[in-house]
Amino acid sequence: MADKPMFEKKNVLVTGGAGFIGSHLCDALLKDARVICLDNFSTSQESNIDHLLKNPDFEFIRHDITQPFDPEAFPELARFKVKFQGIQEIYHLACPTSPKKFEQYRMQTLYANSLGMKNALDLGVRYKAKVIHTSTSVVYGPRPADGHGFREEEFGAVDVLSPRACYDEGKRFAESCCATYKQVHNLDVRIARIFRTYGPRMPLFDGQMIPDFITNALDGVDLEIFGDETFRTSLVYVTDVVDGMIKMMAAPQDIGPVNLGSDIDVPIMDVANRLLEMTGSSSKITFKGELLFMTQLGLPDLTKAKEQLGWIPLITLDEGLKKTIDYTIANKSLLSFKQF
Repeated sequence: MADKPMFEKKNVLVTGGAGFIGSHLCDALLKDARVICLDNFSTSQESNIDHLLKNPDFEFIRHDITQPFDPEAFPELARFKVKFQGIQEIYHLACPTSPKKFEQYRMQTLYANSLGMKNALDLGVRYKAKVIHTSTSVVYGPRPADGHGFREEEFGAVDVLSPRACYDEGKRFAESCCATYKQVHNLDVRIARIFRTYGPRMPLFDGQMIPDFITNALDGVDLEIFGDETFRTSLVYVTDVVDGMIKMMAAPQDIGPVNLGSDIDVPIMDVANRLLEMTGSSSKITFKGELLFMTQLGLPDLTKAKEQLGWIPLITLDEGLKKTIDYTIANKSLLSFKQF
């Protein structure tokens, strides 16, 4: 199978392509590629890709990647000539990421990080495609006591028996799958360790604090922090993460796992207050019990991304929050309707 496009555009597969980050990735890839978007809408929504459905270089397939996927069996992909051209790049993003529904999707999370990872890698072997796996900062374990930024060579520590191990240890296992396929099949597979990301198209009322803060501020409802006033995090804007993944894919060779995130530590109270100011809201800030999936995380050391990929996050927090507010205002009625 050809590992380079035989036609004018390469074929790219994005699993989880209707999700928050995945849909932004599809937007960016369509500038110079044909995109096959796979999603089962477990924690994503069709509205994220509605604007792409009429693009002749885009095709959505509703499919659960934990089940084997044969792109040559779908007549709607005939125009992509997959049988002759193959697939050149695979971005594997599919995995449930719902804070409020985390317990509901534990088995799907486990399968996405094992069977889903296997199926994505098998497609990479079949088509000799380059693969990017979207891992996460949780592979490093809890935020370190000294507050240092995690470097990619750190091993981390995760409780394999914890209630959230299907995600935390699942992501570590998925990285092991990538390493094994590289060693056994000589597959070009790259690992992006993504830190907490925000921006337009995040699901509402799902425990993701930024979109819920904005919606509640606009409605004059209390802003709920799942934790206390000491909750801190880093926040990277979604298009910066997408740019980092594309740079990783375009690199002439794999440089090992790469951190993609912000290295600026931000108290979530400051973010909430900033959003109240930016929206002119009189809402109050309240505190609720921690969610299993929404916890304080460590920060990345970005030296590798900066020096070897020329990547740094460009969107400031104020700029990113403004973009997210504008999107929420423009789509609020539609987004609210989608939740019920």
